[in-house]
Amino acid sequence: MTGWTADHIPDQRGRVAVVTGANSGLGLVTATELARRGAHVVLAVRDTAAGGEAARRIGGDVEVRELDLASLASVRAFAAGLAADHPVIDLLVNNAGVVLLGPRRTSADGFELQLGTNMLGHFALTGLLLDNLAAAREARVVNLSSITHKTAHLDFDDLMFERNYRATAAYGRSKLATTVFGVELDRRLRAAGSPVVSALAHPGITRTNLTPRAWEHRGRLGRVVAWLGLLATQPVERGALPQLRAATEPGVPGGRFFGPAGLWETRGRVAEARLSREAADPAVGRRLWAAAEELTGVSYP
Repeated sequence: MTGWTADHIPDQRGRVAVVTGANSGLGLVTATELARRGAHVVLAVRDTAAGGEAARRIGGDVEVRELDLASLASVRAFAAGLAADHPVIDLLVNNAGVVLLGPRRTSADGFELQLGTNMLGHFALTGLLLDNLAAAREARVVNLSSITHKTAHLDFDDLMFERNYRATAAYGRSKLATTVFGVELDRRLRAAGSPVVSALAHPGITRTNLTPRAWEHRGRLGRVVAWLGLLATQPVERGALPQLRAATEPGVPGGRFFGPAGLWETRGRVAEARLSREAADPAVGRRLWAAAEELTGVSYP
């Protein structure tokens, strides 16, 4: 299989890169490749012990910092410490995510857990670090979408899915919200004349640790279903390529969306991916942005 690979990543020396959820899966691969190319990589992780183990595996110029995206207090504390220590941030990869298949759960702030973690936590984090990103010469923000965003819908009358909750639908909604955020961020950065670029990526269907964890509560049958599903997916090293390309390819324009090119965008070489109609709708973007500012208390400069 030909196409863009990690070998295409240019020299990252002198750049500060922040990767959320960097201790495993797609985040670990992304952080490893950025460090391999010389970046100073901040592993933003909920479990610092796991982050420390990841740092030892990665080697290179890395540091571990605690970040729980399901807590706005944690997001604010992380952003304040990072901004003070790194006045210039070149890259923010909003990679971390949670997927549930069980009963409805909420974040520390009362948000539906998947929306609160996958989108609202990253919305707040990006806004709090935007001045540091704007201080860089060619800064970039990459949001991690999913092919599940294509069949999802944002119900602004029940954004937290308090009625008729279905975990898989809530996950798709969280990834649609993340995608809308990335696209709307691009619109607003362009309108403001900001040097920061907002790009997006999705990994297709990739073998990570999220699916097995989501099925654990369903016992032996759940674990069998999860691992059978993983057999049909692509390896995490390939799944991370779209976000690595979005993060590092020189000259990527704002709003560019990368994903696998083969089998309904589930696997294969990296190419430009397609947004759903709702994800690309400016009216949806404006409405979600207003909701996110109100919910998180974070207004962008």
